[in-house]
Amino acid sequence: MKKLIKVCLRIVMALILLYLILLIPDNNNNTKVVTAGAQLFYWNRDNVWQLMEQQFIDAKKTTPLKLDSSIQSLKSIAENKLAVFQQGTYAITDTSFATAENTFFNLASLIAASPDEVKWFIDYYNRFRSYIKLVSVQENKKDTVEKNALYSLLYGMRAAVEEVLLQSDAAKISPAMLVQQHSSVTPFTQIFGIEVHSGDLLVSRGGAEVSALISRGNDYPGNFSHVALIFIDTKSNIPYLIEAHIEKGVAVSTVEQYEKDKKLRFMVLRLRHDLPAMQQNKMLPQRAAQLMYDEAQSRHIPYDFKMNFADSAEMFCSEVASYAYRKNGVRLWQHISTISSTGVVNWLHDFGVENFVTQMPSDLEYDPQLAIVAEWRDPETLYKDHIDNAAMDALLEKANTGTSIGYNKWMLPIARVIKGWSWIKNIFGKPGTIPEGMSATSALKNQTFVAMHVAVKTTTTQLATNFIKQNGYRPPYWQLVKFAEQAAKQF
Repeated sequence: MKKLIKVCLRIVMALILLYLILLIPDNNNNTKVVTAGAQLFYWNRDNVWQLMEQQFIDAKKTTPLKLDSSIQSLKSIAENKLAVFQQGTYAITDTSFATAENTFFNLASLIAASPDEVKWFIDYYNRFRSYIKLVSVQENKKDTVEKNALYSLLYGMRAAVEEVLLQSDAAKISPAMLVQQHSSVTPFTQIFGIEVHSGDLLVSRGGAEVSALISRGNDYPGNFSHVALIFIDTKSNIPYLIEAHIEKGVAVSTVEQYEKDKKLRFMVLRLRHDLPAMQQNKMLPQRAAQLMYDEAQSRHIPYDFKMNFADSAEMFCSEVASYAYRKNGVRLWQHISTISSTGVVNWLHDFGVENFVTQMPSDLEYDPQLAIVAEWRDPETLYKDHIDNAAMDALLEKANTGTSIGYNKWMLPIARVIKGWSWIKNIFGKPGTIPEGMSATSALKNQTFVAMHVAVKTTTTQLATNFIKQNGYRPPYWQLVKFAEQAAKQF
């Protein structure tokens, strides 16, 4: 009996010793975090947003006849401006564009109160957006002023359209929106009711908390967190999506699997057919997609938490697209992404990111080599997207004031055991509970991060619901941000 007690005590002591050893924190003191050192984009237009909301409130009180008269007048001005642009040659920094954007904002405020004009408004937006993308082909890719002007136009007009959509009757709006007819000779299929071709890039926004961080944690905050490359086999005509997932690295999915994966929105981007490389070979997108498909099938490609697009041994989602096209002579992301905010850098570094001059999904929208073909966004998921973004914007403000992502240190030994089991599963080609390339500490910090975002989002949603009951309309994004900032004070 005494021997058994001794054995049990030794086992307990060994387990306690092991637990204490596994409690030793990671040694990251020698890791130097370096920001991109670029210039962050700031809107500094709170007065414009407040004016737009007041115009909307006033428009709701205006008689239909008077409101329609105001809208028709602004529509005429807007159409004339676009016609003048299309007949001349303008730099993206021309002040005429800023004037046209203000007209567009004014229209948004009025049309949000007049649903019958939404169809025209979206059509005009798509025509203007396609023209702006065409103008951007001639811009200086390294000029910050031009980049700011392009972002202001494309993102600002998008934001205005989405505010209109959120005030409209969801039942009357199709989630699938054709933006521009841009020809392609590669095989095609349908995804969410939108025709896509082999070689197209699908940038999307997932529903996970880290998706909000990826889309907003950028010098130019955006709405997208993921990139997928579509490949359609010319022999079988079967479509596939090639993606890099945090959980399992680069993988090939079916259209059904892609559609089942939760998405709040997605956009279809296509290589411009007038590019020199495309003039030489119109099947270039198919070749790029085929190359990436073969690569994904021939080797295991782990997820690249470092976000180093120069090393293809591991890949993150954007790198799947850039690698495939780079191997075929086309360098995507001519506007290279930068992450300069110290707080954002520190938080991303907690999850393993080491490269802050990289390729972020949202920035692909502004690449002049790509045409925006179509978008999918449902008004209800769009509202969730806005709340998620507002919560993340508020948290990132806290990050920039020194708030860090902590973790339960007493759970570290357990997390390390789970990491060990995940590592064994990875050896046999199975995804683990903790993703390959993510440390146990990062996994615990991710739990904290998720809890923070959920808490802010929950309070923001409650405040937004109260706003709707009090005012009779959904709060615009700038109001959601105020609610989120109020909710984030607890951190």
